[in-house]
Amino acid sequence: MNLTISGHHLEVTPALRSYVTSKLDRISRHFDQVVDVKVLLSVEKQKEKERRQRAECNIHVKGSDLFAECSNQDLYAAVDELMDKLDRKVVRHKDKLKDHHHEAAKRIM
Repeated sequence: MNLTISGHHLEVTPALRSYVTSKLDRISRHFDQVVDVKVLLSVEKQKEKERRQRAECNIHVKGSDLFAECSNQDLYAAVDELMDKLDRKVVRHKDKLKDHHHEAAKRIM
């Protein structure tokens, strides 16, 4: 899995990097065919103080690309919300790939 964590108007500290990677382990636990992960952490230059910290993630899995974004007052809370969204999307994608059809019952003669 290729992991890229970058910051926009923000320096990505080692503590923040380790926090994001520990949260991404939850996604790789559900679905092991993750090819590429790109995380963008940014601070918006808005006048309002709420929803300034923003986290975006683009995941390339076998079969499609998944994208989610969240914004919050705290960057760690935004990362938590982002991972919750991505976890739900990955589980939904895994269910779509799974074959739900059953074989017809064979008759015993």
